[in-house]
Amino acid sequence: MTGHAPDAFDPEQFETPVGYVDLLRTRANAEKVVRYSRAHGLAWRPHIKTHKSRAIARIQLDSGARGLTVATMREAEVMSTLTEDILLAYPPVGRSKLDRLMRLPEHVDIKVGLDSVEVMLALAAAAAASGREVGVLVEQDMGMGRVGLSSRDAVIELARRVSETEGVRFRGVMFYPGHVRMAVEEQENHIRMVSDQVLDLLNGLAQEGLESEIVSGGSTPTLWRSDEIEGLTEVRSGSCIFYDREGIDIGVAGQQDVAYTVLATVVSTAVEGQAVVDAGSKALAKESRGSGDGFGVLMDHPEVRVAGLSEEHGVLDLTGSDWIPNIGDRVRIIPNHVCVSVNLQDHLIGVEGDVHKVLQLEGRGRGLWRS
Repeated sequence: MTGHAPDAFDPEQFETPVGYVDLLRTRANAEKVVRYSRAHGLAWRPHIKTHKSRAIARIQLDSGARGLTVATMREAEVMSTLTEDILLAYPPVGRSKLDRLMRLPEHVDIKVGLDSVEVMLALAAAAAASGREVGVLVEQDMGMGRVGLSSRDAVIELARRVSETEGVRFRGVMFYPGHVRMAVEEQENHIRMVSDQVLDLLNGLAQEGLESEIVSGGSTPTLWRSDEIEGLTEVRSGSCIFYDREGIDIGVAGQQDVAYTVLATVVSTAVEGQAVVDAGSKALAKESRGSGDGFGVLMDHPEVRVAGLSEEHGVLDLTGSDWIPNIGDRVRIIPNHVCVSVNLQDHLIGVEGDVHKVLQLEGRGRGLWRS
């Protein structure tokens, strides 16, 4: 498509490749997470890095999500127009990011996840200078080895420093069990270990008189076992709004739950045993996730996988299928990892019944966002 995209239009008018969203499934996914969370006394604070869209965030909030989780300042700026409850689950390093954070509307309850005294002190100084107070969640590493303090005592010490510092207030702790990515039925021991660590941390904080109002954790692979983590108050699962090939392979979702695919067109059948579509690494992302090889599977022919990617070409392996595609056929590809695929799109196409409409990705990019 070129020029200004209308709100609703004939789907044959738009070009491929493009992210394609089933809005009915999207709403059903959001409502299911909220029902589960409420049944177990948890809140859902979805991470919007999956979709970066105000329209999809509105679906999540209308379904009952408690605020939103963001990773970038642009996401924070965009989503602060929808909710007063924002968690920046990423340490804001640098004056520019701190300035942008402090420029969020005064009515927004800002919380920041961090794991160092350096970031905390800079955040506190910026907040005090702006005449506001920012909540802090101290992050502990529960096994992924990416960010987060490695020991209970280190978390307690940083939490104590936060409680003594003007401009910030200790609100609780956060963690991300990103290392638990095996099949749901194989997660029990890993979930128990995480739960034991969380409980030990909370007991240690309580002994020091540090109350954890918020205990934020969870992931989509562990979503339906979140209630097994003692002390957890909220889950930040994000990709559960759309799901992807990994979610299917792990067993956290079925193909009937997948709400996001990449719509692509068959452009070549010249090589026997394969077909080429116009969705390459710049539409799907060259990321290996899930139990199978390749970079995605077809929604309507799940036996057909995307065996290879170059920038603008996706190679479909047809050797295990009796499907015979024709040039010009349109297919929907379930990517391995939905979040990175969405971030490669200029916009998404949402479908609800017979109506198609453009979904803008206002949170995409890094620059200052203005409504």
